[in-house]
Amino acid sequence: MKKWIVSVVLLLTVGLLAACGGEGNGKKIVVGASSVPHAEILKFVQDKLKEQGVEMEVKEFTDYVLPNTALEEKQLDANYFQTIPYLEDFNKKHGTHIKALDGIHLEPMGLYPGKEKAPEPKQGAVVAIPDDVSNGARALKLLESKGWIKLTPGKELNSLTKQDIIQNPKKIKITEMQASMLPRAINEVDYAVINGNYAMEGGLTFDQALAVENKDSEAAKTFANIIAVREGDENREEIKKLIQVLKSDDVKKFIEEKYKGAVIPVF
Repeated sequence: MKKWIVSVVLLLTVGLLAACGGEGNGKKIVVGASSVPHAEILKFVQDKLKEQGVEMEVKEFTDYVLPNTALEEKQLDANYFQTIPYLEDFNKKHGTHIKALDGIHLEPMGLYPGKEKAPEPKQGAVVAIPDDVSNGARALKLLESKGWIKLTPGKELNSLTKQDIIQNPKKIKITEMQASMLPRAINEVDYAVINGNYAMEGGLTFDQALAVENKDSEAAKTFANIIAVREGDENREEIKKLIQVLKSDDVKKFIEEKYKGAVIPVF
């Protein structure tokens, strides 16, 4: 009887260790993402990825900080929400060790009316833009393309700040705030430049925008949304399979049909 009990315990222990070992070998991955469109795109490929032997849990985040800190702290295996310039700036500021992999899509930024609906700003109009370096620079370039301001020529896109405004005929006041807050704050400012994903989450559509990033612009080429992993995980087979299914014709068709230009595949 005692021998039988010992055998059962040993079998259970071996089974438990094998199960843990399976997870450790990466049969399941946890990927952090913004709700729209990143999590929606990831959920679209979950079954395709499972067919390749990889289960994926999608964890949704509402800001641009926690998906990176969670990845660094090994709560995630990868994330999908950011651009290379944003990631480079984040690593520099926070001492994180996160690597950019393939670009999947672009979310063109839009200039949206808030309290003011006119296509041209009044004197002293308040325009809200994202407070992080890369998205703030994109917002300033969009305002320049609209003719509202002029920026220091010749500077790298990702280094532009509001201090680089050299002409401001309407004396526009630039106010910076967290990117995720912009749709909720739009009625408190005259205009706002908003990332595509947050605009969609806030119920804004491109036909409401006064200006939109051109898909062939410098900003569009620089700011594709990427898959990112911790340093050292770049060659994990599970991550390679994830990227493979994301860069498929089915995903391209899904993005084009669902988002109708608000999200653009870059592969």
